[in-house]
Amino acid sequence: MKTNYLLFFFVSCFLFQHCSQDTPSAKIEWDTWGVPHITADSEEQLFYAQGWAQMQQHANTILQLYGASRGRAAEYWGADQLESDIMVHTLGLPELAEKWDAEQDPKIQQLIKAFALGLNDYAEKYPDQIKEQNKQVLPITPTDVNLHSLFVIFTRFVGGGELQTIQRWSDLGSNAYAVGPSRSASGNAMLVQNPHLPWFGEWMFWESQFNLEEKSIHGVTLVGFPGIAIGFNQHMGWTHTNNTIDNADTYELTLSDGGYLWDGEQKEFEISSKTIKVKNEDGQLIDQEVPLFRSVHGPVVKRGENKALALRMVGMDRPNAMLQWWRMANSTNMEEFEAALEMAQIPFWNVLYADKSGDIFYLFNGLVPQRSSGDWRFWSSVVPGDQSEHLWTEVHPYSDLPKLKNPKDGWLQNANDPPWTSTIPPSLDHKDFPPYMAPNFMSFRPQRSARMLMEDESITYDELLSYKLSTRLEMADRILDDLFAAVDEFGSEKALEAKEVLMNWDRSADKDSKGMVLFYNWAMKFQPWNNSRYAVKWNPDSPHNTPDGIADPQGAVRLLEDAAQEVEAGFEDLDVAWGEFFKVTHNGKELPANGVDGSLGIFRVLWPQRRDGTVMYGSGGDSWVGVIEFGDKVKAQVLLSYGNSSEEGNPHNADQLQLFSDKKMRDPFFYADDLEGNIEKTEVLGTEGFEVQ
Repeated sequence: MKTNYLLFFFVSCFLFQHCSQDTPSAKIEWDTWGVPHITADSEEQLFYAQGWAQMQQHANTILQLYGASRGRAAEYWGADQLESDIMVHTLGLPELAEKWDAEQDPKIQQLIKAFALGLNDYAEKYPDQIKEQNKQVLPITPTDVNLHSLFVIFTRFVGGGELQTIQRWSDLGSNAYAVGPSRSASGNAMLVQNPHLPWFGEWMFWESQFNLEEKSIHGVTLVGFPGIAIGFNQHMGWTHTNNTIDNADTYELTLSDGGYLWDGEQKEFEISSKTIKVKNEDGQLIDQEVPLFRSVHGPVVKRGENKALALRMVGMDRPNAMLQWWRMANSTNMEEFEAALEMAQIPFWNVLYADKSGDIFYLFNGLVPQRSSGDWRFWSSVVPGDQSEHLWTEVHPYSDLPKLKNPKDGWLQNANDPPWTSTIPPSLDHKDFPPYMAPNFMSFRPQRSARMLMEDESITYDELLSYKLSTRLEMADRILDDLFAAVDEFGSEKALEAKEVLMNWDRSADKDSKGMVLFYNWAMKFQPWNNSRYAVKWNPDSPHNTPDGIADPQGAVRLLEDAAQEVEAGFEDLDVAWGEFFKVTHNGKELPANGVDGSLGIFRVLWPQRRDGTVMYGSGGDSWVGVIEFGDKVKAQVLLSYGNSSEEGNPHNADQLQLFSDKKMRDPFFYADDLEGNIEKTEVLGTEGFEVQ
């Protein structure tokens, strides 16, 4: 083993261009929540240590993710992984990753190499931490890191809808706030970071802190990714939310004599094949030949007898997204941050930003195709693929994208609504942009998001923290008066009893809220997302006050009677506590829940995943939460709902779930003084490898 680490020493000297036998390459101080605070002498050493640390917390998850991203999961783990492998090769991701290796900026090439080296060195030093079935994925290469980022960005986000890989996650998204000095009680800008993603696999976040010279950067990235994708430093912070961008299109092709029609003439496919190895139940590998067809639009993802579907996505020619994130993380002011955004390498996700100087900023970030015609509805549907007028080749430059800096009302929000409602009243007019740029709607969750800021002229840090944790339901505030009136007119004795419970309910989804179980059961029957259910439909002229009223009051009362009977069948009382019915669960832990599906207009999101008799379980939604104020010193509270490890037996797998259940946050230990007394262990990387102190 010592020979391997001497080899690492000489390799790292070459890669890092920095080496001293007297100075440790990096120090990792692990805090009591399992978060590594990494101090190093160079960026390469930071990324090496981050790879080491991330492998320590997620080794088996990372290897499974990288194996799937390679398109070799069926070879490693069996035929039930074959569909994923076919998708990887249909999209040509392995070949694209190799192309990115060659085209990336040398800076990010070196950082990715360092990260991969750290992953491998941890696995080599601690092989007992790796499950036997996952060891075959080793060693990890820089190409694997690029390939995994391609897999996640393009199959889960840019093309997730078209590839139907996110169809189970209808509320996949995020919340974000940026509050400027004019709205802040302290006069300091504040930021709320709050992505909503599933709590497993490639969707999981991992938290770390980088310390290099006088700079500290704290935040999260997706497991398997290097760097920090959502974070803050002493000067500024930023976050992402899923945006309503349409930057992947599905084209319907008309097949003809082995090819397809193009402007009235036949055009031939580019045809190739890929051999995928599939492991049988007896462990033997069988070759499966997969034919691959490529059209002028892009790869063919589905073929029928007369029609085929081809997929076209933006961003395949942008290999430096990780470099852009790193430059964003190192920015100290708005000018530097916007210069990083202008790189236009990240194809998806809104950006919200706040800094110590008091600047706040919103960007409808991403790569939007320049289209000749059509609105958002046209392009978000299946597009006719036999006409050249529908083929786009360029994207809009950064200057064309909707963006806002320091709006007059002093706040910005996004809860996965289009850019037009980032302020209320709107500061951006959708008519000033191409009709395909973004749709126009504002559902209950962003309405609740905006309302909490609109109703507070002077927002304190503690108030902002309470807004983030709020479980108040916008739909209940909007519609209960109409439901009560309908019950008075049409209701039975059971409906009147249910009304009494709802009148005494706090209109929140806290774990001790009584009435929430009844309202939830009624609301799911009513379908809050269905605009036809309301007497007054959503109106862009009053985006935060519509829809309103009940289109079928008598029918709504019948739904309430049905909901009441169901609740009574499972519980003795209609006013059962929400946390008795809804549980938050992860890694075998089960606790009373707060929050619910965002469609009801709640800011604290927890997705119901499954129901077992009288108990419903949630394990997705609020993932990373950061609430940051940029004063003379950074003030921050954070939470990673499921903890900072996915390893079996690791004490930090689900150790933050109790905080989630209790609606509490924790200290990120951003400053050295805060970290002192909260260190679980220290690892020092020197010329002989790691020494645990």
